[in-house]
Amino acid sequence: MNKFFIIICLFAFSLGNAQVVGSNHSDYTQADTLRGSLRPERTGYDVQKYHLKLKVEPEKKFISGSNIISFKVTEDLPVMQLDLFENMKIDSIIHNNKSLQYERRFNAVFIEFPKPLKKGTSDSIEFFYQGNPIIAENAPWDGGFVWDTDEDGNPWVGVAVQGTGASLWYPNKDHQSDEPEEAQIDIAVPNGLMNVSNGRLISEKDLKNGFTEWSWKVVNPINNYNIMINIGNYKHFSEKYKDLDLDYYVLPYNLEKAKEHFSEVKDMMACFYEKMGPYPFIEDGFKLVETPYLGMEHQSAVAYGNEYLKGYLGNDLSGTGIGLKWDFIIIHESGHEWYGNSITSKDIADMWIHEGFTSYTEAIYTECRWGKVDALKYLRGIRQNISNTSTIIGDYGVNAEGSGDMYYKGSNLLNMIRSIYDDDELWWDTFRDYTKTYKHQTITTQETEEFFNNMTEVDLQPVFDQYLRHASLPVLQLRQGDDKILYRWKADVSYFRMPVDVIIDEEEIRLNATPEWQSYETGEELDEFQVNDLEFYIETEILD
Repeated sequence: MNKFFIIICLFAFSLGNAQVVGSNHSDYTQADTLRGSLRPERTGYDVQKYHLKLKVEPEKKFISGSNIISFKVTEDLPVMQLDLFENMKIDSIIHNNKSLQYERRFNAVFIEFPKPLKKGTSDSIEFFYQGNPIIAENAPWDGGFVWDTDEDGNPWVGVAVQGTGASLWYPNKDHQSDEPEEAQIDIAVPNGLMNVSNGRLISEKDLKNGFTEWSWKVVNPINNYNIMINIGNYKHFSEKYKDLDLDYYVLPYNLEKAKEHFSEVKDMMACFYEKMGPYPFIEDGFKLVETPYLGMEHQSAVAYGNEYLKGYLGNDLSGTGIGLKWDFIIIHESGHEWYGNSITSKDIADMWIHEGFTSYTEAIYTECRWGKVDALKYLRGIRQNISNTSTIIGDYGVNAEGSGDMYYKGSNLLNMIRSIYDDDELWWDTFRDYTKTYKHQTITTQETEEFFNNMTEVDLQPVFDQYLRHASLPVLQLRQGDDKILYRWKADVSYFRMPVDVIIDEEEIRLNATPEWQSYETGEELDEFQVNDLEFYIETEILD
């Protein structure tokens, strides 16, 4: 296989998410349930803050330290479940200056309190641990640490954990439904290196033992998999877009190249502000951090490893040439700040809320810079990466995503809903309102469906059901009649109804197709009939 085909195949397993089992899967284990489900040991408390204080030793590929976990008790809590991969050693878990008893089951840690914590109280524990965390063989497609060196021989360390779980390197409630309201990340690294984490740098401290501690603070809600460390011999430069600080951390020999290449960020922000609304984490700023792997959407510290190339490692996922006009990793991973980081799915089964919307931001940026026609052509082009063999939505409660189609089938679904609206002003108002309404929240597919459905007289529920909960596309069946064309839908959803725009004799016509045969009076033959496939992603079938 050539390199481009390999890239496409990898992307089909989703950028950064291939480590999670997909949907239509039945052999789930107890470990899957412990990770993916919500039981009283998890729902009985609401995380308020993580305060990580770690020492990272690149030569040993070793980390050690603690996480102070602050929380509110929402129900009387005799036992708390946290998560930490079983290969990591627990030193102690301290509450009120006393060690707590705990039991480990797979990657779950069940902590027993001497007396149940009372509903309505606020509390904290400090969890001390150490170990050699899992190493990623091919980040970000598998989760773990990347222990690398730069061209000058300096340690260069990154981490990618989405799907696999943040608990592979620090203890937390590893479920997307609960985000801490803030986080502090204190990381000690060998002198001469820098650690870049999420949020703002609050201090740099020489520990006088050969290590320097870099402390960062996030003041907005943040998902566990977004909390991150990036260690290297970084050089920093910065600029502003409106009231937003833009900071860049790159390797020294790429500094001048980065200053030129990252100029695209301002164009991107101008577009996203217009179409999606203001950057959702202004207090924490925006960063691009050069990493030894391709990229990830780490909140306010976006990982960048696209080698300063346009497209996706110099390739165009759409096959149209349009994807070579911009840097895929800058646009896609930054788009996640709005969709995935600010708006987060409660269960990873609904990850299309992250990936479908973020993939659509690629078309949004294209439209801002090069016009709607190019955006539509790009969206049509990326359909070549859609398999239509399994569902976009995964299985709930077992830490299972849906298929990689969540990316580009999801983005084409959104584009099609825009076409159903048939009113661009209404569409962009709705899109911005959705982004604002659910800012800094965890939500479900049902909430997303209801939001977009409420803004139009067309019932979108059959559309959502077919595209999200079934693998195949709806088929517009056509038959030639006398001076008319007959049409109807064939779909998995028995009640499937959706308007579709077709072109007959160079005129665009909207057919309000249903499962029942209907007719359109015309003297034209079927070979003069064409679906507007730039805006509608369907199949057609001509019957005798």
